[in-house]
Amino acid sequence: MSTETFPPSDEEALRRVRSGEIDQFEILMRRYNQRLYRTVRSVFPGNPSEAEDVVQDAWVRAYTHLDQFEGKASFSTWIVRIGLHEAWARARRGRRVSSIRDAEEEVSSMKTEHDGGDPERQAASGELRTLLEGAVDALPETYRTVFMLRSIEELSTAETAQCLDVSEDVVKTRLHRARAILRRELLARAGASEAVLYPFLGARCDRIVAAVLERIKRIEGIERPEPSLLH
Repeated sequence: MSTETFPPSDEEALRRVRSGEIDQFEILMRRYNQRLYRTVRSVFPGNPSEAEDVVQDAWVRAYTHLDQFEGKASFSTWIVRIGLHEAWARARRGRRVSSIRDAEEEVSSMKTEHDGGDPERQAASGELRTLLEGAVDALPETYRTVFMLRSIEELSTAETAQCLDVSEDVVKTRLHRARAILRRELLARAGASEAVLYPFLGARCDRIVAAVLERIKRIEGIERPEPSLLH
């Protein structure tokens, strides 16, 4: 008799988190970390460290506001919208955290992930990926975000419209224009797959999950009343 088990659905994982099984939140993070990172990355081209910070903030905000998730849209749409609002707010404040140490950590992370022989990285040409990512980063933000959600994350037009709170026609128009720009600049000559862009490999995912869980533990520690010493 088979004893194979499957990961819980979003709804089941959320139910368990709400009932106190905080570790179930990791399932949701690992399920949607790549999508959230790629979406936030569209707001901060060339700044992966900033994008990681925003992803962490978005997950913590989602955890502390789970009572506000009513299930009218999917959980993945909800977390993407939280991430975008966090990113846009930070961008408006003009916070750009960039340092030599951040750059060194990113290079080190990329080297570690590459040395691990990850199939996703082996399948992509590093030089070509760099060219494509540079072309996408150069897009205007409104086109870049739609392109990231539709072409790279492969969300439907309706899902993308929900995430961005715009009409489906707007999504279609922006995607068409984004692709036209990219085709003119690079893709017609490169002939490469869009899906190889911005690989979200194990080390980055692990780093974000660990940081968010640590922050959640601190939140839980603060919110729980200290046991009284008086009897």
